[in-house]
Amino acid sequence: MDDFSFSLFPNENFLDLRLYQYGWERCAPLHSFGPSVRNHYLFHYVISGQGKLDAHDQNGVTRKYTLREGEGFLIFPGQVTTYCAHKMDPWKYVWLEFDGLRAAEYVDSAGLELSQPIYRPLSSAQGDGLRDTMLYIAGQNKASPLHLIGHLCLFVDALIQSSSTRKELHNGQLRDFYIQEAITFMEHNYQREVTVEELAGVCKLNRSYFSKLFKENMGCPPQEFLIRLRLAKAAELMKGTGNSIGDISVMCGYPNQLHFSRAFKKRYGVSPREWRVQNQIPKRADRL
Repeated sequence: MDDFSFSLFPNENFLDLRLYQYGWERCAPLHSFGPSVRNHYLFHYVISGQGKLDAHDQNGVTRKYTLREGEGFLIFPGQVTTYCAHKMDPWKYVWLEFDGLRAAEYVDSAGLELSQPIYRPLSSAQGDGLRDTMLYIAGQNKASPLHLIGHLCLFVDALIQSSSTRKELHNGQLRDFYIQEAITFMEHNYQREVTVEELAGVCKLNRSYFSKLFKENMGCPPQEFLIRLRLAKAAELMKGTGNSIGDISVMCGYPNQLHFSRAFKKRYGVSPREWRVQNQIPKRADRL
């Protein structure tokens, strides 16, 4: 009987939401992982059994959690965690690692945060639905990237809708309009310096109110979102073009290549040069 399945997502350009790796495992008693730090969001759903999670909160304080069948836990980028299967009743879980420009917004909508990373469903039926969506993805090691991204979106929607800590949103249409206006402006102007005052002016909102609204709905301040956008665009260019890293740095709003390299490594865990070696699309040979 199989005890483990693991797959890596094909290297494709998806900026809003991106899948990195996925799988499931039936753990041995006391099997543990960590302490470790992830570069992206990593969600585990406990299919059976039980285990424990030790996770640092936003103040670096270790919080301890016990999880059982039908519950889940989210590991955040940069968070130190250790998790361990129970000695007598070890867990079996399924996991997805994901990220993207809107990932923080979706996680926040589900009510998951560093001080509260535990998922509990509103009902067992909804929890089962989330589990089945994850298991479907975990079994698709030959599916196309678009197929996987489509089901990743279904997973995120199920996570938000079924979470007992989900946030109820009000005045959604007006809020979405302001946020989309700001994001569109950033997408058209990320190559240059863009200030929060300028973004607030585009939306015709007070600076402090705009910043508060943006962070509440996107899970990060406007300037951090702009950095993520620039780096995502840079990764796209490094993968699909032959431009030098210096030129790409300038094209994405970083006239200082050293500053670009530091920001890129902080976000992706490796230098731009290393990332390009791992991800660049090979050139096709000319056809006869």
